[in-house]
Amino acid sequence: MAPTPPADQATDLVEDLEPTASIAEASRGKRGRGSKDRAPRPYKPVSRGRLIWRRLRRKPNFWVGSVILLLIVLFALFGDLFNIYELGQQDRYNFNSPPSSQHYFGTDAIGVDLYASMTEALRKSLLIGFLAAPLATLIAAFMGSMAGYLGGWLETGTNWLINLLLVLPVFYVLMIVSPMLASMSWLILVLAIGLFGWMIMAQIVKNQTKSLKEREYVKAARYMGVGTFTILRRHIIPNVASLLIIDATLGVATAILAETSLSYFGLGIQPPDVSLGTLLQDGTGAAVSRPWLFVIPATFLVTLLTAVALIGDGLRDAIDPTSEVNRA
Repeated sequence: MAPTPPADQATDLVEDLEPTASIAEASRGKRGRGSKDRAPRPYKPVSRGRLIWRRLRRKPNFWVGSVILLLIVLFALFGDLFNIYELGQQDRYNFNSPPSSQHYFGTDAIGVDLYASMTEALRKSLLIGFLAAPLATLIAAFMGSMAGYLGGWLETGTNWLINLLLVLPVFYVLMIVSPMLASMSWLILVLAIGLFGWMIMAQIVKNQTKSLKEREYVKAARYMGVGTFTILRRHIIPNVASLLIIDATLGVATAILAETSLSYFGLGIQPPDVSLGTLLQDGTGAAVSRPWLFVIPATFLVTLLTAVALIGDGLRDAIDPTSEVNRA
């Protein structure tokens, strides 16, 4: 027996089903002064996008996460405008200085301003997250839809590859590969994270595609001679787009955490570049004596991951209103 949704969730579902015009009004029309009865107003169903937006507006976790993420992004982009020190610039009169009006986040052992390092670190970590996550989602959409639609040896090969990559400890594989790529651009790190983050969503997309290809409109398009890629683009991908949006959103946090972990162990971003992982690694040894060097980067990392998680939860509840009931 299906679980009964809470009262507030039940209200949301009922409101989502309300038409744009009442049936009684549409049936009788409106009588103007001195005019004849008008024709009934046609019933206009609510589109899926409008339903999702209506639910999303009632999700405080989505708005809280969006505001926090927006503030972090604005700080990363424009924070340097309020600082007189540049990245890597040393203040020889302020070594290990705590946060002050001159150095907002303090300085490290060689007098480098932590505020300037934080803005650059956030830019690099955010850029890696916003590039690696969509890359993994695109790979999942392509591999999953092709395997599910064509089937046969392609599905068998995709299943074998997914199972192999899921069995392998991805983090340790990245640790092995990263030293060989350390001398290359950080874009290689984005590629590596994206190539190892698509398997679970590809499996979901494959199963959804196998169900969708049996629908009448997909069969009609195939019988009319429409090409495979056109069918996938017009009929399959749009029907799994909601899952892909959620995956890309939550994947940002996963990619940032992967980059931070690799950089923390010296296998990701290499000096003189900085990221949240390199700042955490530099501040670990001074977490007790100079806590600002560790606490400030750690606070930004936790806040950033929490904001992305809140946005992802809000999107999931808006796209699938039963998910909130299942978690209750």
